[in-house]
Amino acid sequence: MSSEHSTLRVRVTARDADTLRTLLRETRPDVGGRVRRDEDGRFGVDAFVSAEQAEALDREGVTVTVHEDATAGGRARQAEVARGDRFAPEDAVPHGLARKVPEA
Repeated sequence: MSSEHSTLRVRVTARDADTLRTLLRETRPDVGGRVRRDEDGRFGVDAFVSAEQAEALDREGVTVTVHEDATAGGRARQAEVARGDRFAPEDAVPHGLARKVPEA
């Protein structure tokens, strides 16, 4: 976890539907999809939570598996995107309410 404000993508799995339903009602995490029943009969859902929320979700009858730091993944994807406008002509002059500064 690279930052104190990271969002984690986790899988929350409970032994039965009532346990998972109660947990989701109490904690109200940002879920990413529908509840699915695993092959072993347990019920699970993907969620996006902070590290503190992930700890709060972990209780008897519930398993929380961290899949990735979604914040770090998002920052890595943003680094792949160019900052300039590839469609602008070479001699384009910026317009708008900003200061003109040389590119770094």
